[in-house]
Amino acid sequence: MSNNRAIPQGYMTVGEVAKKMGITVRTLQYYDREGLLSPSAESEGGRRLYTDKDMIKLHQILSMKSLGFSLDTIKNRLIPMDSPVDVANALTEQAAAIRAKMDALSESLQAIEALKAEVLQMQTVDFKKYADIIVNLQMKNEFYWLIKHFDDQTLDHMRSRFDQESGNAMIGLFNHLQNEAVKLQREGVPPESEKGQALAKAYWDMIMEFTSGDMSLLPKLMEIGSFAGVDNEWKQKQLLAITYIEPALDVYLSRLGINPFEEGTT
Repeated sequence: MSNNRAIPQGYMTVGEVAKKMGITVRTLQYYDREGLLSPSAESEGGRRLYTDKDMIKLHQILSMKSLGFSLDTIKNRLIPMDSPVDVANALTEQAAAIRAKMDALSESLQAIEALKAEVLQMQTVDFKKYADIIVNLQMKNEFYWLIKHFDDQTLDHMRSRFDQESGNAMIGLFNHLQNEAVKLQREGVPPESEKGQALAKAYWDMIMEFTSGDMSLLPKLMEIGSFAGVDNEWKQKQLLAITYIEPALDVYLSRLGINPFEEGTT
């Protein structure tokens, strides 16, 4: 009883704080040694005492630790709380860290679900393709699901030819040219017109960049719009685009005097 009377009003012992916050006394002692959270006072009997302010700071520490921050990082991120503005700033930063973690977890969950769907659609276990799908999900490539349709030759070429930056650039160019083809088709612009031929040249340049001149890759690329099981809306868009691109390329390539598609199938 004498020890309890020696504790001033408004202060708590290590054991009381540990019980309230659901942690161990040893954890509090460790935070004290590491300079994260030192008691605000000491009783006449030498007991280390905490205040409600210390409890708020401890909540900061525990929250950031649950988000995966190291103790060194937490120590540098702690904000003094000597005014209402300080407290609000500390809570704002804590909330921002939680939102960032939630966003990251949400993206990870979406990637896991997407990969699971691809795995179930594939007929065999193929960890190389799984790895490619993961990389493309991280790149936010909306066409990640096409990977399961490509053969090993095409995928080996893509792995050696593209990194994340060049891969994203190629995806952006492909989207742009597909959209432009659909636009010209809907506007009734003839494939043999100046605009149609400009598109054909850009599309052919893209193909040459993608294949590095390896025409044996062309037949597989030309099958993209007809892969079984693809999203119907996407498939319709590809068919609409290729309906314009094919005749535009025929004119463009005939003017160059080459027939690469025939060469690619021999």
